[in-house]
Amino acid sequence: MTSRIPRDSRLRLVRPRPLAAAPRAVNQRRPRRPAPRPPEGTPAPAELAGMARAGLAGAVRLARWADAALGPGRHGATADGKATLSDATAERAAADLGLSVAQVRADWDTARLAGLVEVHGDSARPGWRLRAWDRDDSAVLRGWVALFDAWSLASPEPEEHEPAAVAEVVSAMPQVLSFLQLSAGPVPVEQLLDLLQQRVTELRTERCEVAYEPGTGRPAGSPAPTAAAPAADAPLAPLLDWALRALASVGALTYGDGQATLTPLGNWAVWVKLEQICVAAQSPAGNIEQSAEDMLRGCAQLRPNAARAEYRAWLAARPVGSAVTELIDAARGDDALLRGLAFEALRVVGAPAEPDVRAVVAEPALRPYALLWLAEHDGIDPEDAHEVLTREEATWLWVDTAAAVADHGEAPMLVRHLESAVQPTVPQLLDEVRAVGHPRTVQVLVALAAAHPDPALAKAVRRAAFQVHTGG
Repeated sequence: MTSRIPRDSRLRLVRPRPLAAAPRAVNQRRPRRPAPRPPEGTPAPAELAGMARAGLAGAVRLARWADAALGPGRHGATADGKATLSDATAERAAADLGLSVAQVRADWDTARLAGLVEVHGDSARPGWRLRAWDRDDSAVLRGWVALFDAWSLASPEPEEHEPAAVAEVVSAMPQVLSFLQLSAGPVPVEQLLDLLQQRVTELRTERCEVAYEPGTGRPAGSPAPTAAAPAADAPLAPLLDWALRALASVGALTYGDGQATLTPLGNWAVWVKLEQICVAAQSPAGNIEQSAEDMLRGCAQLRPNAARAEYRAWLAARPVGSAVTELIDAARGDDALLRGLAFEALRVVGAPAEPDVRAVVAEPALRPYALLWLAEHDGIDPEDAHEVLTREEATWLWVDTAAAVADHGEAPMLVRHLESAVQPTVPQLLDEVRAVGHPRTVQVLVALAAAHPDPALAKAVRRAAFQVHTGG
């Protein structure tokens, strides 16, 4: 029998106070930053999209030809039955479009880098941007920015230079582009070369861990030089020439007569990148300078939208290729939570991450995450993406997620995680969990047994953990 006498609530003892009188710690949310305005003179988005459409017209034309001529069910498919740009396909496209084979291959490479076509193994299909090309200016601009981000792939690397030197120049070019953007006009190549040499020297110094003798500038124990050695960065001039030509080929700048100037598209893209970095520097999380692993740990307590903003800012501050590699390396670690967060960050990367994600499908620990990523990238609804996993892969993912919850979550979360298993009964789940061979199986089952309020179920889970531990 319940009492009808209303009970006092402790909340009634607290008199309402005006918002201004609330403790400062209660309201720590930063005011919303006003939407940044691009530099004066920047064309409107519609005009920028028109420039991007003009610059990518050849790639769009070839992508549409491939969609019409090589799509599934077309009678005109090539003899190899694939939608890839084989020699026969390139020659056929050249004949149909009135182009040279070299131009066809160049347009094909541009279409791939801009996301107009997506290559999957030995086949290709139209990208979503191609479908939206005529009606969606934002899709056009994202496609051009994807090409801009991949500028170093747009032109062959100089064969006579070491890959490490090329990588240094690629890493240093954001500073060169920032200088061009701030200069707002033509800049002599000699001035850009001086800036590039300074930045490359900084990169080399950051990697150097050799102790130097005070006041000498020489490594400890090294003999004094007998003659002036040639500068280590002497060969940077041809690499700068390659970089500027590659950026010019994607429409980011004009290059000639000993000077370089950003195009309106290039100026806008560099401003966007700089703005992303500034936002990251002012963000509460401030993960822009962290490694991928530390950045993911810093994002673990953020809400999904805030975490995605951190991912975007972190990615904007470094080359896409190295960022993807760092994220996948973090996913290979022992922390299951970081594994899931790494693939969330890779979802923000989008199409440029596909080759690397596809390459890890064979790794058992990453396979379920990679398959889900690829399914969503292919356009499958995230709610239905789990259907691409086999029963064993889904069970592995369940254990891995349970390990993340056990390490970083609370007991009720682990109990609720039972409901997400594909198995209809707990005994069947335990049987398949034992068979899947996840290295954290014992720890997960022990944690689940300790957290579950049902004594009988907890006993069964504890028994399964003991059997896995003893190999029974």
